[in-house]
Amino acid sequence: MQFLLGLRQRGIRDTNVLRAMETVPRELFVDPADRDVAWEDRALPIACGQTISQPSLVAAMTEALDVRPDHTVLEIGTGSGYQAAILGKLAKRVVTLERYRTLADLAEARLRRLGLGNVEVRLADGTLGWPEAAPYDRIMMTAAAPEIPPAVLDQLAVGGVLVGPIGPEGGIQDLLQIRRTESGCEKKLLLPVRFVPMLGGVAKSL
Repeated sequence: MQFLLGLRQRGIRDTNVLRAMETVPRELFVDPADRDVAWEDRALPIACGQTISQPSLVAAMTEALDVRPDHTVLEIGTGSGYQAAILGKLAKRVVTLERYRTLADLAEARLRRLGLGNVEVRLADGTLGWPEAAPYDRIMMTAAAPEIPPAVLDQLAVGGVLVGPIGPEGGIQDLLQIRRTESGCEKKLLLPVRFVPMLGGVAKSL
């Protein structure tokens, strides 16, 4: 209850997002040493030098994505799998891409444990998207890039929404909501954020 109250106090109003946040056990997605603080509103380190975002930011990004039950969603940057699990509670199908095999394998095991068979984890270069399942109704980027990779934007359906951080590595980035229209893209600035950088390729180790 305190967890949901905290999200509401930070402006989260979508009842479907709140329900998904409540039912996905965040302690399953953090390192064992951090399980006692798993439900606190802060980012935590995970394997391969990555992080799991604070719940309020996960909720805000998910709310901005406006996912519906008939949607197919692409997530770039699986990380722990926590955001993918939230999306899996809301969408028909989620394809999530991770460049580190260690993270991909751990996330897949967690998602299977939760019975989220509609979430597919792929070891892949996120800057190229996943054209096999395109176009996507929604795209979530959980790593920052100087601009949206053209291949990713090309895979967003007309009428679709993309949410992700755009800006310099190691600095403050802009979290943007982008709606693709017949004539182009409409951009909305949501809030300043700090994310790990999006890297091309698939890691040769880890």
